[in-house]
Amino acid sequence: MTRTALGLLALLHTVALAAQAPAPLYRGFAPGMGYREFAARARALSDRDMLRCNTSTNTARIMECGVAMRDPADSARFYLSAHFIDGNADVVALYDSAGFGDNRGVRLVDATRRHLTRVYGRPRVVKRGMWEWRYGRQAVRFSWRGRASARWVSITLTDYTVMDRISRFVTPGARRKS
Repeated sequence: MTRTALGLLALLHTVALAAQAPAPLYRGFAPGMGYREFAARARALSDRDMLRCNTSTNTARIMECGVAMRDPADSARFYLSAHFIDGNADVVALYDSAGFGDNRGVRLVDATRRHLTRVYGRPRVVKRGMWEWRYGRQAVRFSWRGRASARWVSITLTDYTVMDRISRFVTPGARRKS
């Protein structure tokens, strides 16, 4: 076999493995998961809050849901949000904040970084305050921001294959004459 053929074969093998990569789970949620599975898990973890969902004004095939939750495994509290296209989550996000008047904010970021590194391994640093783990067309992204002792963190699970479906619902804008 020629080098070109071997290189092409290696590339196709890598693409095939990436396509077969399992969805990255975080606290029982995964990018691309179905609405019913998401809703059941979210309701089970909700803490004195009700899962609220809103459909798009243009089509019921696009929906956003959110609820405050507490994971019984470690008592972590988050605001959980998801965006669905045709019944599958293109984005699942978990948000938290701390450190307003105390030093818990820095500890929140450090603990979340350690936890995510244990779960997913070594991250790819996207930019300052943002890490990412890629799984084919899916990704886990951890972002944090801070001011004084306060910190805001988000963990976002994204399925780019599901996200690509949004183009079916977008109408192109009117062309302008030059």
